Amino acid sequence: MGKPHPIALRQRVIAFLEEGHSHRAAAVRFRVSVKFVNDMVILKRATGGLAPRAQGSGGGHGKLVSLRNWITARVSEKPNLTLNDLVGELADHHGISIHRLSVWRFLRCLELTHKKPSSRRAEAAGGPSGMPCLDHAASAFHAQPFATDRFYRRDVAENEHGQDHGVVPQRGAPDRPCALRSLEHPNLHCRPAS
Repeated sequence: MGKPHPIALRQRVIAFLEEGHSHRAAAVRFRVSVKFVNDMVILKRATGGLAPRAQGSGGGHGKLVSLRNWITARVSEKPNLTLNDLVGELADHHGISIHRLSVWRFLRCLELTHKKPSSRRAEAAGGPSGMPCLDHAASAFHAQPFATDRFYRRDVAENEHGQDHGVVPQRGAPDRPCALRSLEHPNLHCRPAS
C-alpha cells in the first residue's frame, strides 16, 4: 500500500471546502482525486480529525491465535503430523474450518516448519552424499559421436516444409570459409578459403 497523504494537505483540502468550494474544485486545486476529497469529508465527520487510519490487518487476530498453545503442544507431541491431519484435528476438536495454507502460514510464523531429512532423497537418487549419481548419464551423453551433418548455417531460404527457394547471400566476410555447413546439402555452396 502507498503512504497516506500528509496531515497538512488534508487540512488544506478541508479548509478549502469550508470556504465554499466544491469537491471537484478542491481535487483539481490540490491535485488529488475526488474520492480522496470525499473520504476526507467523511473522515472529518466521523472522527472529528484527519489522522489517517491504520493500514493493513495488523495481524494476530486470526482463527488460530487462540489455539496457539494447543497447536505448539500438538506438533511437539507428534512431530510427523501433516498439515491435512492438523486441519482435520482442528475441525474435530475445535470446530474450526480452515484451509491448510492458513495453517501452514501460522506454523511458519511460529517457526514450526518441518522438512523430511535429505538422506531419504539421497538414497532414492542412488548417491551416498545426497547428490544424484550422474556418472552413467554423463558418460552416455559424451560418448555420442559428434554428427556434423546435422548442423548447417541457415543460408538457404527454406520454408518450414523444406522447400528450397535459392541461396541467401552470406553475411559477413565473403572470403571466410563457411562454418558448420552440411556438405551433403545440395543447395549450399562454400566459397573456397583463400
